[in-house]
Amino acid sequence: MKLYAISDLHLSHEANHQALNKLPAHPEDWLILAGDMGEKEDHLLFALALLTRRFKQLVWVPGNHDLWTIPSNGLRGQAKYDRLVKICRSFGVLTPEDPYAVWSDNGQAYRIAPLFTLYDYSFRPPDIPLEKAVAWAAEANTVASDEYILHPDPYPTRADWCAARCTYSEQRLEEVGSDLPLILVNHYPLREDLLRLRRIPRFSLWCGTQRTENWHTRFPVAAAVYGHLHVRGSHIRDGVHFEEVSLGYPRDWDSESGDIEKYLRQILPLKS
Repeated sequence: MKLYAISDLHLSHEANHQALNKLPAHPEDWLILAGDMGEKEDHLLFALALLTRRFKQLVWVPGNHDLWTIPSNGLRGQAKYDRLVKICRSFGVLTPEDPYAVWSDNGQAYRIAPLFTLYDYSFRPPDIPLEKAVAWAAEANTVASDEYILHPDPYPTRADWCAARCTYSEQRLEEVGSDLPLILVNHYPLREDLLRLRRIPRFSLWCGTQRTENWHTRFPVAAAVYGHLHVRGSHIRDGVHFEEVSLGYPRDWDSESGDIEKYLRQILPLKS
C-alpha cells in the first residue's frame, strides 16, 4: 500500500480534465489532494466521484481557487469552505475538520494531518510594512485574484481568517500527541524558504504564513505535502521531507501526453 499526493489539478482546463479521467486505478493506495481542484463545485464533484472509485482513501485540503466566489456560486468565505467540507464528507473523503487518520503498512504507521492555514502576507521583505504589502506587489504588476474573489467572511480580513485557522490547527496538532510521526498536508508551503517564484517573486504574499515556519520541528513531522506554487520539487529541512506536488495549468506539465500518473508523488513509504 502506498500514499500518493497531487495538487492543483485545475479542472477548468480541458486537458487536465481529460487527463484525470484517464488516470489508472490504485485500489490499495491512498491519495492526497492538496487543493485547487478548480473554481466550481462541479470540479470538486467530478474529482471526488472519479478518484474515490480508483483509490482506497482520499485526503483533501482546500486551495485558494476552491474558495473563490464566482457568479455561479454566491457562497463566501467560511460558508464556502463549509460547503466543500460537506461535499467531501459525502464521499467519505477526509478533510481538515475530521479526526486525523492513521496510514500503516508493514508495521510502520503515520498520522495524516490535513491542514487549512491560508496566508497573512508575512512572506514579504522585513522593510515592507503589512499595510503596504499589496501595493508593493502591485508595483511589479503582481496582485492575486484572491484580492477580489476570495472573501474571508465572517472574518474582517484573510489574515484574520489565517490566524484563526493557524490557532485551530496548532491546538489539534498539540492535542494529538507524539506517538506517531505526522504527515502534514496543506495547500500552501509551510516555510518561506520553499518558495520558487523566479518569475513572480512578489506573489510570495499569497503563499503562506510565518506562523507555520517551525511546525516541522515543533511537532513530530516526517513529511509535509503542499502545492500552490506549480513548481514541483522535493526538499529536506531539518531531516523532514517537503514535497511540492502540483500538476498545474497545461503549460506546467506535459499536457500533450495526457498522462498525469507520472505526476503522482509517492509520500509513503518514505524514500531516502
